[in-house]
Amino acid sequence: MRYADTGFDLEIDLTRGSIEKVPNDPRDTELFLGGQGIAAKILFERVPPETDPFSEDNLLIFSAGLLHGTPAPAANRTAVNTLSPQTGLMSHSLFGGFFGPELKYAGYDRIIIRGRSPTLVYLYIHNDTVEIRDAAHLHGMGCTETGDVLKAELHDQGFQVAAIGLAGENRVFMASIDHNYASAARGVGVIMGDKRLKAIAVRGTKDVNIAKAAELFPITHEIHQKMAKSDGCGDWMAVDEDDSFHHNHFAWGNARTRRKDFWSDELQERWTRLKYDHMDRQTGCYNCPKKCRNVISWPGKRRFGYKCFGKDTYHMAAFLELDFSYEILGDAQEYGVDSYSTPQVMAFALELLEDGILSRDDFPGMPDDKRGQFFWLLEKIVRREGIGDILADGVSAAAKRIGKGAEKYDHNTTKKFEQLPIKLGKLNPAYFLMIATGEKMSITQIEGSFPQDPLPTKEQREEFVAKWEAVPDEKFKQYFLEWEKRNEIADERTCEIVDWNEAMHYIDDAIGTCGFVSSFRGQFGGSVPYHMNNLPQIISLASGMEVTKESLWKNFQRIRTLVRAVNVRRGLRREHERPPEDHWAVRDEQYEQALLSMYYKFKGWNEEGIPTRDTLERLDLGWVADDLEARGILEPASTVTARTGTAG
Repeated sequence: MRYADTGFDLEIDLTRGSIEKVPNDPRDTELFLGGQGIAAKILFERVPPETDPFSEDNLLIFSAGLLHGTPAPAANRTAVNTLSPQTGLMSHSLFGGFFGPELKYAGYDRIIIRGRSPTLVYLYIHNDTVEIRDAAHLHGMGCTETGDVLKAELHDQGFQVAAIGLAGENRVFMASIDHNYASAARGVGVIMGDKRLKAIAVRGTKDVNIAKAAELFPITHEIHQKMAKSDGCGDWMAVDEDDSFHHNHFAWGNARTRRKDFWSDELQERWTRLKYDHMDRQTGCYNCPKKCRNVISWPGKRRFGYKCFGKDTYHMAAFLELDFSYEILGDAQEYGVDSYSTPQVMAFALELLEDGILSRDDFPGMPDDKRGQFFWLLEKIVRREGIGDILADGVSAAAKRIGKGAEKYDHNTTKKFEQLPIKLGKLNPAYFLMIATGEKMSITQIEGSFPQDPLPTKEQREEFVAKWEAVPDEKFKQYFLEWEKRNEIADERTCEIVDWNEAMHYIDDAIGTCGFVSSFRGQFGGSVPYHMNNLPQIISLASGMEVTKESLWKNFQRIRTLVRAVNVRRGLRREHERPPEDHWAVRDEQYEQALLSMYYKFKGWNEEGIPTRDTLERLDLGWVADDLEARGILEPASTVTARTGTAG
């Protein structure tokens, strides 16, 4: 009997119209846990590196986490993986809600989709009944609207629906997949649209087997109660109305302008009234006591929900205020576009207009006021009309197509993907490494275990570490106690800190736990519900596998290294590992490159950022080394030894 896992995947070929229920390998669970981990293995094994993301051979994989459907609270983040047409690399996205656990209850660990349907379809899953159904009547519908229509048609509000909007249908690169006001963005909605798959509706009523339920339940029940009572987990932006951090420190417009003194007590009071005067309720995800999503009804617009920094992105890009975000978010979410990157693309276009690189002829009929301009651009982008057809490919690709100096305005991307619009002073070494080498496309999917900045006094630092139970090793407490200036920390420590930050996210994304109760919240100190010290026991009791802190850390290293291997086969090299050039005001190229080399060595990669054979074999990935050597990407160990006198 399989525990925690169901033991089965759904294989869907939309070209052939075929559906298969396929047993999966328990050894994969031991090595990669689930979620993004096994998805990376599937992409490496089954999608050749020369595959175009818009090829029928590209896969779109929806993965439940290993702990989905178990008593573990806040295990609800579904991973979506594919190859991105924007970056050319592996795309990784997550969404919360109820979809992943429902998929497990239907009897499946993941859905693996290849091919392309000749017409618009949706996937119907109700336990053992799986069908590819016509979706012509859903064409052009919004994400939430699609879910509402399908639930009504199926006469069961228990169906969990993940859908694309018009942006996905039109292959907009910023297209997202939406489920219950939770969005999977960063390059996955465009592939769902390319495959002509409008939605997936899943309903499950089966059990998920737990290895030692009687021992697991008291532990998870205690965690659930701890989460409910604690303000040290969940998305604090859902309830804390002081958003001075983002508005004073993040960049506005096309990620260029900082407004350090924008926030005020009067503004906070006014925006708080604006929010609560229009908020229907706050909602949470499956088996979680926190309510991190604000659901807003704005006059004349469809109801929408938001969490985290997503509420700020549109009005900061337009130099407006919160009411503008409330006006546009309902439309943008129904169209299904990423609220992190899309506003930056719009601001980029308007900056090109202001500086004469584009002309009014490129924007026929666009209003003169800023609100009208953003709504006009949204319509053009999601429909791929006129200038919108160019902008729909993101800033980097649009800048190249436009030319005439537009490339210099592409200043906030890494690996061709828009980053959070942050402009700071002195370089933070750990963040340099995370942004440069990160393969999750967003710093929020990398940071979070170690604080961003030191505390000013020794007493404050001592108070912080006294409650810091998430550290996997006591040395991190000492690092923090001795840290006094952001940019002054030993390089060796920087590598270890980045490694820990990555570890928690890669584990979360494999077992399906939310970063707001784990990987992202450790930086704020206090008691974090999930960490490296308690997860081994929870995973062991749920799955029946013997998991230790050491073996779990090796799981992380294996998954992270395999994701790296997927991308180096796709052409990722050292030259691509650069944060936005003006992310920090003070830069030192020589230091940055030396730090990057140190990090590569720490990870067991060569000077091009390619994992060595020694590293791959140590992580049970010798077959990956064989592939990289056969393709000429990795030098055979014997050649390296002969040339340098050292192996690897």
